[in-house]
Amino acid sequence: MTQISDGGSRPLQFVRFISWSLFAIILGFSLLLSVFISKYAERTLLEKQEKFGRLLAENVSHQVFTRFVMPTVMRYGGISLRNEDQSKTLDQVVRSTIHGFHVTSLRIYDAEGVITYSLDRDEVGTKGSALYMVTRTWETANFSPEILAKVSKLASLFRVSLKPGSLTLRAYYPLRAERSLTDISENPIMGILEFTQDITPDFMAMLNFERLVIAFSLITSLVLFFLVLAVLRRAERLSNEQLREKEQLIFELQQQEKLAGMGRMVAGVAHEIRNPLGIICSSSELILKKAIKEDSPHTRILQALHEEAKRLSRTVGEFLDYARPKKPAMGDVNVGRLLDQVAVFMEPECEKLGVSIDREYSGDLSAKGDKDLLYRAFYNLISNSLQAMERGGQVFLRAAREEGRLHVTIQDTGPGFAPEHIDQVRDPFFTTKDTGTGLGLALVSAILESHGVEMHLSNAADGGARVDVIFPTQ
Repeated sequence: MTQISDGGSRPLQFVRFISWSLFAIILGFSLLLSVFISKYAERTLLEKQEKFGRLLAENVSHQVFTRFVMPTVMRYGGISLRNEDQSKTLDQVVRSTIHGFHVTSLRIYDAEGVITYSLDRDEVGTKGSALYMVTRTWETANFSPEILAKVSKLASLFRVSLKPGSLTLRAYYPLRAERSLTDISENPIMGILEFTQDITPDFMAMLNFERLVIAFSLITSLVLFFLVLAVLRRAERLSNEQLREKEQLIFELQQQEKLAGMGRMVAGVAHEIRNPLGIICSSSELILKKAIKEDSPHTRILQALHEEAKRLSRTVGEFLDYARPKKPAMGDVNVGRLLDQVAVFMEPECEKLGVSIDREYSGDLSAKGDKDLLYRAFYNLISNSLQAMERGGQVFLRAAREEGRLHVTIQDTGPGFAPEHIDQVRDPFFTTKDTGTGLGLALVSAILESHGVEMHLSNAADGGARVDVIFPTQ
């Protein structure tokens, strides 16, 4: 069979391009989706932290007023944080209020930006660095939060854990004297509260969620990619198989048309010369016998004439057999016994050529077929092996049943098939010999095909031609 061309061997050359393009599209879409989800989660977290920080600031303001300002004013008539008792009371109120909320620093400023209270007592009485935010918060009376990060978002994705304080919420809130529960404008500002809250644990939880989303997106992309790749590869295999089947059918159709034309021509020519050739053969045989009886000096010439006439008659017979193949009469055949008969019949020829036939059979060698046609097929195969060995050698006949099918191997120690001709030796009239019609293997192939038998031609690993004949399962 002709080889599939480079363009036809891969009708889906763009499979790899499509696969990687789809992978890039799926991966890109998944990553964009994961980034969107992550950003949404991050924004939700920050909004939640800001709201939580506002509640914390309001609670601190309320607790300071109700638990410190009012009792202190009632007891001392005024507030002076230089008083050790007042300072300790305020510190207790603040610390009990922020306990468990990851507050790392807390300060209270007066209108001039002086720190009147701090968790770090060394800062009390000093001007902090947040004068602008203190002044702004005093003027606007609004809650002012901001997120402070010591590590970039991208870098944090590749870290197993973050140090405490890597992400903090710093906020400013006006502390008010709660004179009215309904009108906040009646509650004057007593000071500005500044606090810093460590939100790293919550940020790590959000990061883990983002990692999970990205990992899930990557895994989903890979799964979809391999599914698409598997589908495309299967489509490619099916396409190649269909292409090979199509080329096989075209090749067989061309062979049938070619063989049919040859058969008609050969049948016509052989039929026209068969009868005259028969008369020549019989006449030459009579003349030869008479010449031998009379001891004529022309005996050798007549003998050569008779041999050539017989050879030509055999050639014409091959033409007719090929042109009008006989339909096999199927019956039970012992293939081992058939091979023995061929080997015994060819013993004189083997002795003449110095060739030995080595036979090895095992198991049940029965098959269905036409005994005469199969005998002729094996005869031609073994005869070809003998003709290939000019200076002696061996022919190996092996037969055994493998996986329910009878497998016959004919192997010789000759030169083997020429690699460039191995696909042509079955073609009718193809021959590399100086003499011969080139119909031997064509006839064998036709006989075996009519029996549904496979024939494989190859060269043995240690040299010589090898023919494998495999009968179908009975």
